[in-house]
Amino acid sequence: MPIEPLKLRQVSVFEHATDDDLGLIARHGIERSIEEGEFFFFQGDPTSHGYVLTAGRAKLMQVNPAGQQVNLRTISVWEMFGALGAVRKNATYPASAQAMEPSTALAIKSEYLRELMQTRPYLSIGLMQLMTGYVQEIQERYRELATEKVERRIARVLLRLTAQLGVKTPDGNIELAFSRQELAEMSGTTLYTVSRVLSEWEKHGLVESGRERVVIRKPHGLVKVAEEADE
Repeated sequence: MPIEPLKLRQVSVFEHATDDDLGLIARHGIERSIEEGEFFFFQGDPTSHGYVLTAGRAKLMQVNPAGQQVNLRTISVWEMFGALGAVRKNATYPASAQAMEPSTALAIKSEYLRELMQTRPYLSIGLMQLMTGYVQEIQERYRELATEKVERRIARVLLRLTAQLGVKTPDGNIELAFSRQELAEMSGTTLYTVSRVLSEWEKHGLVESGRERVVIRKPHGLVKVAEEADE
């Protein structure tokens, strides 16, 4: 089913686009649907398209030569990703984009986005803000890895995910559909460490964790951990 153009206004980069522009962008895009675990693009591929996630969840991840995987960020619905080619010709994707569940994205040619940028200042500004946000996020992640205890890092990841993707349950808790391995990748630590920390938090009633989910029972308790000064 073709995407409804006006829904693209939910994408921060297209927030100030005209209705006509949204129609053009939707018509020039190609919808791609993939299953959980499949990839929209791979690290090192030419940045041929920018993507807008329209259904599901995805993650941007890097793999080093030793095969170690790092989750850079989680992409939620109506977020743009992989748009580096719109601002840098002949660039390659710095990370891979993998679906965390069955997902659909609108793929827009980088060449077409560059063409639109020539006459649409809002698009240039929006993409600049998007890229700046990524840089600030990576800088913050690096600072956390270099200076903060692992408990704080895991708590901050859970709080970020709660704000972005948390689902409120009937009993008032917040559920996140993430595995312990995914949390380890996002917080820059090991599966063993995440399991140990979550088990300790379960004893104190902060969370409840399963194989593919984490339930936040006491968000304020996590906030306290996240804001606690390192000794």
